[in-house]
Amino acid sequence: MWGFPAGIIGGRIYFLLTTWDQAPHTWWGPVAVWRGGLGIWGGIAAGTAVGIGVLHRRRADIPRFLDAAAPALLVAQAIGRIGNYFNQELFGSPTTLPWALHIDPAHRPATYAAYSTFHPTFLYEIVWNLSLAAVLVLLGRTRRVRPPGLFALYVAGYSGFRIFEEMLRVDPAHHILGLRLNFFVASLLCAGGLAWFAWIQRAGGRARGATLFALGWALAALAGCAQSSPHH
Repeated sequence: MWGFPAGIIGGRIYFLLTTWDQAPHTWWGPVAVWRGGLGIWGGIAAGTAVGIGVLHRRRADIPRFLDAAAPALLVAQAIGRIGNYFNQELFGSPTTLPWALHIDPAHRPATYAAYSTFHPTFLYEIVWNLSLAAVLVLLGRTRRVRPPGLFALYVAGYSGFRIFEEMLRVDPAHHILGLRLNFFVASLLCAGGLAWFAWIQRAGGRARGATLFALGWALAALAGCAQSSPHH
C-alpha cells in the first residue's frame, strides 16, 4: 500500500529529471503520468526506500521481507515491459533474426530510419525477469540462502541483464566513454549485489546491514539518471 504509490512518484520524478522536455508544458504537466512516462530505476528506488521505512517502523523482519518481495518485483517488471511493445519503444539495434520486431517508421531513431526490424530487448527482459523470479522462488524453497540473499541476487541478476540490454538498445541516452550511462549504473549494482550476497552467506549479515545496502542500492538506482526516453 505504501510502496506502490511511492513507486509511481519515484518513477515520475526520475522521468522528469531525465526527460523533463517530454512532459506537457503546463502547470499540471509534471503530475500528468498519463502524458509522458515513468522511469523504472526511480520507481524501484522510491518503492524500496519507502517500503523499508514502513517495515522498520513496524519492526518487521526486513531481510525475510526483502526476500519475499524479490520474485514479485521481477514479475511486476516483466508485466510493465509489455507496454513497450504497444508503444514501440525501447527496442534494440536492427536485426533480421526470426523474432525481430517490426517498428513503424514514426518510432524509429533517425539514424536507423532505413531499417524496419529490431531486437525486441523488452521481450528479452520479460523472459529474463520471469526466469530469474522462478529461480529465486526455487532457491527460497531450499531454505539454504540466508536472508536477504534472494534480494541480493535479484539486484545482481536484474542489473546484470541490464548490462547486456544497454549494449543493444538504441533509444536516446546520455553516454560516458561511448557507453550508455545506465550501463555503468547496472555494472556497479551487479557487482554490489554479488558482493552483498557473498557477505550475507559468509557472515550472516543482519537486518541493519540489509537495510543499509538496500537503501544504498535504491539511491544508486535513483542516481542513474541517464535515459532520454519516456520509459526506462
